[in-house]
Amino acid sequence: MNNKQQTIKRSKSGDGLEEAMDLLTGKWTMTIINKLMGGKMRFKELERSIEGINGRMLTKTLRELEGRKIVNRKVYPTIPPTVEYSLTDEGMALLPVIKELQEWAVKNM
Repeated sequence: MNNKQQTIKRSKSGDGLEEAMDLLTGKWTMTIINKLMGGKMRFKELERSIEGINGRMLTKTLRELEGRKIVNRKVYPTIPPTVEYSLTDEGMALLPVIKELQEWAVKNM
């Protein structure tokens, strides 16, 4: 078993599916992750690029993703502070999952 497999939280059933679904099923989660796949974005850039999201919901979702080590938040000491978001290695590892979901949606929806 490699390191990544050892660090995955296990559900009672032992397969980790519940944790993965809990992470990925938030209304804005996949959209935010998909936007950040293109590279670093500032808060306002991200907010403007996602139709229908408000600042409060974006902040809440970003904090949750940061807490789960999917998104990295970097604050620059400017006035006003500049905040930049990017995906961590764990976040980038979701790329194949997102691509598969996109391909499935194109074929089936």
